Amino acid sequence: MTHAVVALALPGVVAFDLSTAAQVFGHPEEEEYSFEVVTSDGRQVPSSTGFQIAGVGDPSSLRQADTIVIPGYSPHTTPSDDVLEALRSAHSRGTRVVSICTGAFALAPTGLLDGLSATTHWQDAEELRAAYPAVDVTPDVLYIDHEHVASSAGVAAGIDLCLHLVRRDHGAATANRIARRMVVPPHRAGGQAQYVAPAARPRHPENRLAELTTWVVAHLDRPVGVADLARRAHLSERQLARRFVAETGQSPLQWLLHQRVLAAMDLLETTGLPLEAIATRTGLGTASTLRRHFLRHVGTTPSAYRKTFRGPE
Repeated sequence: MTHAVVALALPGVVAFDLSTAAQVFGHPEEEEYSFEVVTSDGRQVPSSTGFQIAGVGDPSSLRQADTIVIPGYSPHTTPSDDVLEALRSAHSRGTRVVSICTGAFALAPTGLLDGLSATTHWQDAEELRAAYPAVDVTPDVLYIDHEHVASSAGVAAGIDLCLHLVRRDHGAATANRIARRMVVPPHRAGGQAQYVAPAARPRHPENRLAELTTWVVAHLDRPVGVADLARRAHLSERQLARRFVAETGQSPLQWLLHQRVLAAMDLLETTGLPLEAIATRTGLGTASTLRRHFLRHVGTTPSAYRKTFRGPE
């Protein structure tokens, strides 16, 4: 059965956020989804950059939606009581309600985020926190998913959240296919306790640190330490530490562990390898070590993560 996605475009809608949802859910090749744009009164609305969004439907379509997406908008005015009630009613029927960027300013007054963590563009996080103190505003993540309520940070993070939802609905293969069509990374994880954001890579690809990190990622199964990394980079351990902090914001060991966890996440998503094999391939050693670091970084166990992204085994 086709999954109906309806985007609610509010006055001042951020066109990029709206087009993000349209590209993921509304492309003609994506038969799994139907996509429609509605406004609060069925009339065209201005975008945040001045042009008009036309060809829209009326809010009655919200009643048939399986997922409602609220793109960012500016200024952050509170939607009408009718719109807020329509969102609450949809959620009570089991509809998934999702905000992208500052769309959280329309989702928060419904009360659906009360007592939950949520995110928005980092520049608007304090405004959201002040306006809705019952919401646990978490600005330093890409997205947060609470099953039937989800929110993303600004701009490209909306793509990450939409692809994450596709991955939840239809698996990694479908999400990866859409990502390839859009020429974006297939999985940039969300943050918060549930997901791990990708570790930074060196900014200057021509330097020796970039060469070192490329080698490390290709040889994660090897038990390397800081001394090994320093020798390979022809640097002292102190020089290596300074370079890593300057280029990635992390110490060498923090960065290395982050890469091992990211590699484990990928293997859990895409293979049926046992945990011991994954621990060996990623240099984490044993299944128990893998579980400990995975729980600390991702906030869930490897087995639970595998079920989330690959379905029950």
